[in-house]
Parts: sequence; structure tokens; C-alpha cells
Amino acid sequence: QARVTESGGGLVQEGGSLRLSCTASEMGNDDIGMGWFRQAPGRGREGVACVPWIGSKSYVANSVKDRFTISRGKAKNTLYLQMNDLKPEDTAMYYCAARGSCREDGDGALAFVGYWGQGTQVTVDS
Repeated sequence: QARVTESGGGLVQEGGSLRLSCTASEMGNDDIGMGWFRQAPGRGREGVACVPWIGSKSYVANSVKDRFTISRGKAKNTLYLQMNDLKPEDTAMYYCAARGSCREDGDGALAFVGYWGQGTQVTVDS
């Protein structure tokens, strides 16, 4: 059964760093563009960054592109989000998503997501 699992969240001081990890399992050989979203309390879910299945490009939301980096592992079904210089406004539940469309004009948001992870909490303390 296809599933998405993420990890790596936690509590960090302002200015600190965290690295989130994600694995998409049992996806077969279909296009599995992957990405990260986040949702802060009282706010909607927003795209953070994504990578297409084919090629080496990645797209990060303008709001975080100077601080966040997305990358794939050696296995294409693994995904990472390196977050540096974290701010209290980065506090949110972070979700990994798979089997979607990652486009240059999407501002880092994976479209038509097929599978979601359960989320990992990131809390930045000022």
C-alpha cells in the first residue's frame, strides 16, 4: 500500500536549523513528483518546495527560498527539506506529499497531490 512518511521535526531556537526527511513507499514506477507543505494554526496549507520526478530542478517558495533547500536522496523516493535560520513564523505542521506535479510557476507548491504524509511538527521558539 502506498504511503508517505516524514520525520525530523522538533523544537528549535530562532536562528537554528532542522532537516526534515520523507520517504514515499510502494509508489510503483509512476511519476512521483514530491514536495513539502506546511500549515500553521489558523492558516491554510501552503506549498514550501517541490521537485519533479524527472530532472534535477527544484522549486522553493519565494517566502523561504533564501533559507530552505529541498533535495532528493540517492533513492528518488526520498526527500529532504533543509531549513536554516528558522523564525517563529516557520512554526507549523510540515507535510510531505507525493505523486504530484511540480511546476516552475507553482511557487514551490506540488499540484494534484496523490498521497500525503501524517505531518511532522516544527516549532521555533523565540
